[in-house]
Order: sequence, then structure tokens, then C-alpha cells
Amino acid sequence: MKIISLLQQVNIPEKIKAAPDNGYQTGIIIGSFLPFVVLIGIAYWMYYRAKNRQDYD
Repeated sequence: MKIISLLQQVNIPEKIKAAPDNGYQTGIIIGSFLPFVVLIGIAYWMYYRAKNRQDYD
């Protein structure tokens, strides 16, 4: 697991400084926040499903 976590560490400010144009910078920002947005969406979906669950006991 340590190897994977080392490979996933990204220096975002360094990538933005070395970006060739604004489109690349936008892609870096979106790509860095997208996993968090997906996780928040999954967590909300799980919360919604658990809240509206009907027990048939």
C-alpha cells in the first residue's frame, strides 16, 4: 500500500506552474477535485438510501 500511496502523491502547485496553457491548469484542478466530489456523491447516496429504508419486520 505504501508504494501506491507514494505514486499517488501529486504536487499540484508545481504542475500548475509548469502548465503549458490555461486548459491544462483547468484539467489539473478538475482532476484533483473530481475524486472528492465522487466520494461525496456516493456518501450522500448511501445516506439517502439508509434514511429512506423501510424495515419490513
